[in-house]
Amino acid sequence: MFCRDVGDGPPIVVVHGGPDFDHAYLLPELDRLADAFRLVYYDQRGRGRSAEGVRPDDVTIRSEVDDLDRVRSGLGLDSIAVLGHSWGGVLAMEYAVRHPDRVSQLILLDTAPASAGDWQALREELVRRRPAEDAEAIEAIASTDAFRRGELEAEAQDYRIHFGMTLPRRELLEALVTRLRAGWTEDGVLLARAIEHRLYDETSRSADWDLFPALRELDVPTLLLHGEHDFIPVELAARIADAIPHARLSVLSGCGHFTFLEAAEQVFAEVARFCARPR
Repeated sequence: MFCRDVGDGPPIVVVHGGPDFDHAYLLPELDRLADAFRLVYYDQRGRGRSAEGVRPDDVTIRSEVDDLDRVRSGLGLDSIAVLGHSWGGVLAMEYAVRHPDRVSQLILLDTAPASAGDWQALREELVRRRPAEDAEAIEAIASTDAFRRGELEAEAQDYRIHFGMTLPRRELLEALVTRLRAGWTEDGVLLARAIEHRLYDETSRSADWDLFPALRELDVPTLLLHGEHDFIPVELAARIADAIPHARLSVLSGCGHFTFLEAAEQVFAEVARFCARPR
């Protein structure tokens, strides 16, 4: 796996979202944490610079958890702070409930939902909030040969519409869209899409997938940072915060799904305060 190690201080392993992205979209804003922490980013198996020789069938939730644990053991640490953004929050929670003794702190940044039922609530919210013309445009893009081939510009058109509803500042939206597929190839896009479908089949599209029973038993200090205007409703993040015994939810006003991009200083301050507290 490709890893990027930056900064000095207590280590935080960063788990990117997608699940069909790599870590590049988080930069440079999240590097602000490297002023006080050692940040370890990695590209998840089959994505970005960790794609060589990987087939979609190689990737499961189990392999994702094992890969994250391999990053931890590679650092020579008994436990780590884990920061997951969006889908990365799902993987971070999966790791924490399976290996609670190996997680010192859990940070969920704009996290995706923790059960199939809450994913369905998210889908219904997207249908309700997305303008009809945007839904039609996304469907039209998805039906093109260019999109089916994984052409990067077709992907960019889709992302502009999809994320435009949660990131209204045009300059930030364009910066994000540029990063999401920087350095990717069409074959890489298709591989990542296939992996995404496999992971969704195990989680959000599996009726019995539900992390809440395990989260209620999780003895790990947890911080949730969530944008007030995230397209993932704050209520779904609040359900996670309510389930975890030692969790706190902080809602960042005026932000959407990319709080690290929209309020980098506030995210840094919240994470720094949280990680400075003794367990």
